Amino acid sequence: MSRVGKKPIKIPEGVAVDIKEEKVFVKGPKGELFVDIFPEVEVKEESGEILVLEKKKSKKSRAFWGTARALIANMIEGVTEGYTKELQIKGIGYRAEMQGEDLLLKVGFSHPVKIKKVEGVDFSVKKDIVAVSGIKKDLVGRVAAEIRKVRPPEPYKGKGIRYKDEKVVIKEGKKSVGK
Repeated sequence: MSRVGKKPIKIPEGVAVDIKEEKVFVKGPKGELFVDIFPEVEVKEESGEILVLEKKKSKKSRAFWGTARALIANMIEGVTEGYTKELQIKGIGYRAEMQGEDLLLKVGFSHPVKIKKVEGVDFSVKKDIVAVSGIKKDLVGRVAAEIRKVRPPEPYKGKGIRYKDEKVVIKEGKKSVGK
């Protein structure tokens, strides 16, 4: 049974929630989002809270119950606070810079790698930290993963692009055997 689906979602001040048929619209100080709701679940608004309920008891509705609740909660958090993922660039000569609204990465290739701006996501660069921010949690995570994929951290020296709080296990190199 879903433990996430049971929890009601509190609607904070300054956030408007509109439930229409199979869609939930959320409008807040940072923007506006909507999500399509699965036909197996029902969404209600009661006394400043949103409740997600199963329409009928089935394995499929139980699977969508917690997911629908999490999607709505993420939208509410996104329009009030927003989401940010920070990436750290490590390596001699590795750096990032802004080129207009696009991100330019110089990470050991013969050419700089240009990451185009995605609608709804903003980049900012401070020294060796690249911050990816926006109101859609999944989009921010996807763009941050694409940036990391350009040069993932290698296991011997730890050079590359990693999440700020990511721990990279450094392997020991080969040892020469003296005769």
